Amino acid sequence: MNERRYLVGLIGADIGPSLSPALHEREADAQGLRYLYQLIDLEQLGSEAGDVGRLLAAARLMGYRGLNVTHPCKQAVVRHLDELSPEVIALGAANTVVFEAGRAIGHNTDRYGFERSFAAGLPEVARERVLLLGAGGAGAAVAHAMLDLGTGQIAVLDLDPDRSAELVAGLCRRFGSGRAVSLRPEQLAGWIARANGVINATPVGMAAHPGLPLPLELLRPDLWVADIVYRPLETALLAAARRIGCRTLDGAGMALFQAAESFRLFTGLRPDVERMMRHLRQLMAREGAESCERRSPPSP
Repeated sequence: MNERRYLVGLIGADIGPSLSPALHEREADAQGLRYLYQLIDLEQLGSEAGDVGRLLAAARLMGYRGLNVTHPCKQAVVRHLDELSPEVIALGAANTVVFEAGRAIGHNTDRYGFERSFAAGLPEVARERVLLLGAGGAGAAVAHAMLDLGTGQIAVLDLDPDRSAELVAGLCRRFGSGRAVSLRPEQLAGWIARANGVINATPVGMAAHPGLPLPLELLRPDLWVADIVYRPLETALLAAARRIGCRTLDGAGMALFQAAESFRLFTGLRPDVERMMRHLRQLMAREGAESCERRSPPSP
């Protein structure tokens, strides 16, 4: 038994059903680690994204080794960190914080996670013109990943036009003028008509945020559609896209690869990614079975 002990956690809103605790703890058990993963849910605490600095300070005082950070805190947490990885500086968002020598060090494993997932799940698709829905922390990671993967131009649509414009400006500084553009809602139909693919990087489609991030009539069979949401695994967007013949990519791969990289940052140990994928599939299968059981009428 490895006697090193790790107390880690996740800060975010509506995270009660998260599979992260079980996914991390199962890998830790397999490696013989003492590892406890706690949820710090803003909804349960009556807190908001602006409170993330206070929660970060409390976790540091309580001896946490590190924290994962999710919606809506990935961008808000950055100004409360003592040191930023190059990824965080480029993306303006952190999803992993490691406490080391009294310092809070910010990392971002989302870009890595999405890039690995996309390369494995949609390796040969055209990506000259890609539509990205959402310019938050996850959206920034996805945008950087896609341009790293050779996308010619990415168009970003967000409910907050200032946030979209800020992301696009940063992308153009890093990748070159014109590689990213910011869309207004009235431009969506015209742009998607010439796009190769669509990526949803908004919370829309999550169990706590049901719905569709764009009108379904804009989809067509030759588009590919990716969603970073993994709970549920088949969002309303992906289900509709599959019905009309689109190639699709769900959020499980991104969830897996970013979790594996966070585990490595917390422990300094290399996780077994294939084992973690088996664990993730088992957790999702169990969750699906329990959900069906809850919906089934009682036996007479």
